[in-house]
Parts: sequence; C-alpha cells; structure tokens
Amino acid sequence: MTERREGVLLVVSGPSGVGKGTVIAGLLARQPHVQMSVSCTTRAPRPGEQEGREYYFVSAAEFERRQGTGELLEWAEVYPGVFYGTPQGPVTEALAAGVDLVLEIDDQGAQSVREKLGRRAVLVFVAPPDFVALRRRLTGRQTETPEGLRERLATARKEIRNMGLYDYLIVNDQIEPAVQALEEVLRAEHHSLQTTDWRGLQARLLAQAEHDEVASHG
Repeated sequence: MTERREGVLLVVSGPSGVGKGTVIAGLLARQPHVQMSVSCTTRAPRPGEQEGREYYFVSAAEFERRQGTGELLEWAEVYPGVFYGTPQGPVTEALAAGVDLVLEIDDQGAQSVREKLGRRAVLVFVAPPDFVALRRRLTGRQTETPEGLRERLATARKEIRNMGLYDYLIVNDQIEPAVQALEEVLRAEHHSLQTTDWRGLQARLLAQAEHDEVASHG
C-alpha cells in the first residue's frame, strides 16, 4: 500500500522590500497546487490587501487571546506595537493531508517555527544582491516615513546576520531566476521526503522478511 506523503512547508523570510511576495507569487503561478499559509497581524491593511488573502487583520486584544489559548504556531512583535502570528491548526492539518504550504514570515517567526516543527519546516532566506539595492527598493515604495525606513533597515541588518540559520539562500537580483530557485527547493524537498518514505518502507519490509524467515524455520 502506498503511503500518502506529508506536505512540504516552505518558510520564506528576508528583509522587508526584498521581493519575497513577488517570488512567492511566481511559485504559486507555476505550482498552483501550492497554498499560502495565511498569518494574522495587528497592523493595518496596506492598499490592495484583502482580509484572509495576505493576512487576517485582528485587533491587539484578539491577538492576545489567541496567544493565551495556544492557537499560534509562532508570533512576534516585529515592530513596536505590531504583532504577527501563524495559526497552528491549519498548518499541521494541511501538512498531514499532503498539502504543500508557503509561509512568509519574519526571521523571528521562522526560527520559532523551526523550534516547534524541526525539519518539517524548510527555511528559505531571500536576500537582496546588495544593501544599496534594498534601500533603493524600500525608498521606491514611498510607503515609509524616514523613521519607519530606519527601523526596517535596522531590522534587515539583524535578519542578514541570521542568514546562516537557513536551509536555502535565494538572491533576488532578477525575479525569474529567483522564482526558479524557489521551485527547485520545493522539488528537492519532495525528493528528500520520497527518499525518507522509501527507507521507512524498506526497513519495515526487511523486518517482516526476517520475521517470516524465522517463522518458516520454526
């Protein structure tokens, strides 16, 4: 009997403005079976964002309630007074059903997910080609105050220092190669899971064969 494989959870992180969302959108277009894991946040929606698509937008009180009941796989205060979190139930249920998920979260959240899920979480860091390009992208968005820009760049420096904690690194210099790289990560992890499944099957078959041999000579 063929066992149903577990889904792959790609945890994608990187500095604000690096283009994580664009790279992920490219993967979803190429691999329509892959689903986004939707996080919740206390920040206000940006223009064009929709409830339940990019995030679930909740009040600070509701977020605190979910923290207290253990409903969040991870959570972090990414900026002063701004909280992000990942609902745990939908993630574990989807993986058990064989669904591939992408979770776009900050560096703090990625490390928390790794602590709770271990290697079930595949950590991918999307980096800019250089820091000047990152500053240019953030400035070009024209959505940040000077103070907000300084905060995001300071956070980016911290995140870049943690690049070595990730399983894969993708440099987003051009979108198409970056999307291809993320797609290759997904394929590689599927191959790894398939190899693990075959080894488990082999171990069981050998144990059964040994038992059968002993029984036949008993």
